[in-house]
Amino acid sequence: QVQLVESGGGLVQAGGSLGLSCTASGVISSVDTMAWYRQAPGKKREFVAFIESDGATAYADSVTGRFTVSRDNAKRAVYLQMNDLKPEDTAVYYCNADVKIDRYTPRNYWGQGTQVTVSA
Repeated sequence: QVQLVESGGGLVQAGGSLGLSCTASGVISSVDTMAWYRQAPGKKREFVAFIESDGATAYADSVTGRFTVSRDNAKRAVYLQMNDLKPEDTAVYYCNADVKIDRYTPRNYWGQGTQVTVSA
C-alpha cells in the first residue's frame, strides 16, 4: 500500500501564513504529479494546486499569487505555502498523488486531510 500523510494545518488569523506538507510512503517506484485540494464545510472538494514531476505548476484562480506549491523528490514530499490567508481559505486540505507502485503500474492516492482554519 501507499500512504499520503499531511501535516501543518492549524488556526491562523487572516493575513497570516501557514505551510502544509505531504509525504508519500510505502511501496513506490516513482511519484509523478502531486496536488492539493480542499473542502470547506458544506461544499464540494475543489482543486487548489498541482506540481508535475518536471516542476510545472498550476493554481486555482482563488489562490494564485498567495499560495506556492513545491516538491522534494528525494523526500517524496509536496508542500503548500499559504500566504495572506483569508477566512474563505478555511477548509480541510487534502494531498493527492499519482504514483507508480512499480515501473509500469500507475495508481492515484489521497491523504486523509489536515484542517486549516482562518479567523477574521
